[in-house]
Parts: sequence; structure tokens; C-alpha cells
Amino acid sequence: MLPEYRPDSQFFALGGEDGAPFYDAVEAAAFPEHIVRFRNRRWAEKLGLGGLSEAAWIDHFGRFKPLEGNLERPVAIRYHGHQFRAYNPDIGDGRGFLFAQLRDDQDRLLDLGTKGSGQTPYSRFGDGRLTLKGGVREILATEMLEALGVYTSKSFSLIETGERLYRNDEPSPTRSAVLVRLSHSHVRFGNFQRLAYEKDDAAIGDLVDYCVRQFYPSLAEKNGADKIVAFYRAAVARTARLVAQWMAAGFVHGVLNTDNMNVTGESFDYGPWRFAPTADPNFTAAYFDHTGLYAFGRQAEAGVWNLAQFGGALSRLAPADALTEALHTYGADYEQAMIDAFFSRLGLAPAGAGDFDFIVALLRWMTETDAPYERFFFDWFCGRASQDRAAQSPVAELYEGRSFAAVKEKLLSFEPADPARLNHAYFEGAKPCAMLIDEVETLWDAIAERDDWSAFEAKLQAIAQMREAYGFKASAYLPLSR
Repeated sequence: MLPEYRPDSQFFALGGEDGAPFYDAVEAAAFPEHIVRFRNRRWAEKLGLGGLSEAAWIDHFGRFKPLEGNLERPVAIRYHGHQFRAYNPDIGDGRGFLFAQLRDDQDRLLDLGTKGSGQTPYSRFGDGRLTLKGGVREILATEMLEALGVYTSKSFSLIETGERLYRNDEPSPTRSAVLVRLSHSHVRFGNFQRLAYEKDDAAIGDLVDYCVRQFYPSLAEKNGADKIVAFYRAAVARTARLVAQWMAAGFVHGVLNTDNMNVTGESFDYGPWRFAPTADPNFTAAYFDHTGLYAFGRQAEAGVWNLAQFGGALSRLAPADALTEALHTYGADYEQAMIDAFFSRLGLAPAGAGDFDFIVALLRWMTETDAPYERFFFDWFCGRASQDRAAQSPVAELYEGRSFAAVKEKLLSFEPADPARLNHAYFEGAKPCAMLIDEVETLWDAIAERDDWSAFEAKLQAIAQMREAYGFKASAYLPLSR
């Protein structure tokens, strides 16, 4: 291990010797093969794990040999949740576990958790495994979202494991893998829901204290119900920020259940995600979302509904009126977060009055014209500094239409923020780096049919170039100003 490696297993101080009521000690599955398909070298360096040999990498992230000074056995975290708004008390970490905790170069406490590492007490009838395609898709999602300015978990490692899996939604048998992801927190809304369901008020208080201590230390001086309400208020603001970032990225998570949202407002757990080709509010990601509950245009609604369930769990220890008042700030938080996210994506400095109205008008125009989502942000990055670039776009005639005139006038009135970024080679290219479903399937087909990873690796390089060009601080975890 390098000197930057700083183990700090804080979560395991919760609960008694057996981890109750927060987690259960589990064992990792034994896999027949271990082929490293992805290792996140950028983040490994930040954690002091960049110097691991391939054999050591496989030992720790394929066989799950404990990291030095860290947890001796992994743990499956207990939680419940609303899944498509139906309460499910039979879930928890069913194919993953918390493997380790450590500090990064910003002194943040981070979790290393798994997906596809074997069965746990919460696997129900599942095999606890992850398909290789699922792992590839998660890498593409996290890399793309980080590049587009979304605060997201990071795919840390993907190892192919040599098993053949059968799935209803994939041609089977299909290849298997185990994923390790890096997150700021695995504490979900559903963790609190389970404790409320069990009427374990003491444990709710302990978990609030843990979250405040690790993620919201500025609230540590508060006590009792005041601390709980302040913690909830912070989670409301963080959730609003996350949903706004998804909207600016044109991203549809697909499964916004309460067990897929956490207290730090970090995006994680990617299943049937998609990027929207246009600003269609009815665009859905999951084939099983028959009513469009989690459609692109309903993600803000899903965020506030989930927060209401989280608040309901906390109401065992704090006044419901105070929690409701905190929840009512979501609308204002979301409006400000949309301004922050969209102006950041456009490379513009907000002007103040009228900023949100501009975003509404822009999205209305994009919806009515079916303007390509990623293309628009690429063409108009830094506003008037990209006028000549936009004029050369394959969809330039959209920008000359009468319906765009008022939006364009307002767009050109904003000051570009750091227009020197346009000198990056990325903006000299003919098209933006996008991630629509057809390309995702094409990348996978090359792997599935020929074991050809070259297109996938080239795509990761293209995403890295885009990340450098935009220069978003997607990994920054900064305290909220309110």
C-alpha cells in the first residue's frame, strides 16, 4: 500500500458484535476465473491503491482478501424500500456488500462496495451475481455522468469471473463479473425506513449521528430533533441538486426507488439507465416502467416523493411539522439547482433574475423541436463564444428557426464562463461524445461476439477527453451554502 492509503472503517462501529440492526457479516463467492476488465487508475491513485499489482488487485477486488487495516469480513447492509411506490420489507444487499472504508486525498470517508459478489441473507431467490454486460453498462454510466458534471459513484473495478448466468432480459447464458464501486455513502433512505418499520428509534438516532458526523459535520453542534431536522433539510437540498444534474445531463436513472437514493445526494446503482436523445419528458429507461413513473420529466417528482418517505421514517424522532416544512424547501432548492446545473453545462455565468425562466424556455424549445440533447450543449458551450461553431453544426438550421429566436437572444446575453475551455481539442471535433442506447449495445456486441474490447476502451478515452474539456467538478463534495 502507498502512504496515501488510509483505512478508516467507521460504519462498523454501528451496531453490536453481530452488526444488528445495521448489517450482517457475509462471505464473498468463490469464482472460477478472474480476468481484470477495468480498473479505475485515477481514483485508485487518490486512495493509495494505484500501486497494486494485477495479482494483488484480483486478490482484493476479485477474491476479496481484506485490505490492510480494514474490515476483516464484508458486510451486507440491511434496508427496506419503496419499489415503484410499493413498500418491500424483504430487501437489503442481495448481491453486494460493503467491503472497506477509507479516506481520499480530500479527507472524505469513502466506501468500497460490490455488485455481483455472491449471495447474502437478502438474495431471496437470486444468485447474487452480476452479468458482465451489467458491469460494462455501469462503467459507461458512471464515467459519462462524472464527465457531465453529475455527482456520482465511481466504477472502481470490474473483473470477469468465468461463470455462465441465465437472465430473462439478456440472451442467455451470458458472462458474469463482479464490480467494485466507490461511493461517498451506502446509507440509503431505505436504511431509515427499515429501522422505522422495526420501531428501533435508538438505531435511527445512531444512524443520524453517524451521517452527521461523517457527511454533515457542520450540524454536529445541534442536538435532538433539531439535528434530525437539519440533517433532513440537508438531504432535501442534496437530492434536489442530484435530480437537477441528471436533467442537465439528459440522464434517466430508470429505477428511482427509495433504496436507490442515499443521504449524500450521490447518484448510484445503475440498472436500466439511458441518456435521452431529445428533451422528451415521457422518455423512460426501464422496459418494465409501463406507466412512466420514472420518466425523464418525472424524476423531480420521484425525488420529492422519496424524500417524503424518508421524512416519514425520521418522524419517529422529530416533529412531523418541522420535517414537512423542510421538505417544502425542495421546490426552491430544485429551481436553484437547475440554474446551477444547466448554466454549468452551458459554460455560462448566471445573471440572476430570469435565469430559471430561460431554462424553462430552452427545455420547451428542445422538446418541441426534438433538438438532439447532447448536440445542443456541445454546439452552444460558452454561449456567444460558440456562435461560429454552432453555425457549422449539422443541425444549424434549428438555430436559425423563428422558434429559437427568443431563446437564442437570451442565450447570447449571458457571459461565457472560462471560454478558454473551447480551445480544448474536444471542441474542435465534429460531434459530441454521447451515450445513446444503440451505441451501448454496439459496444457490448463487440465484446459478446468477438471478445473485442477495443471499442469500449476507445469510448472510455473519448469520455476522458470530454471530462478534461468541460472541467466540471463532479467529484467535489462541497458543503451546501444553506
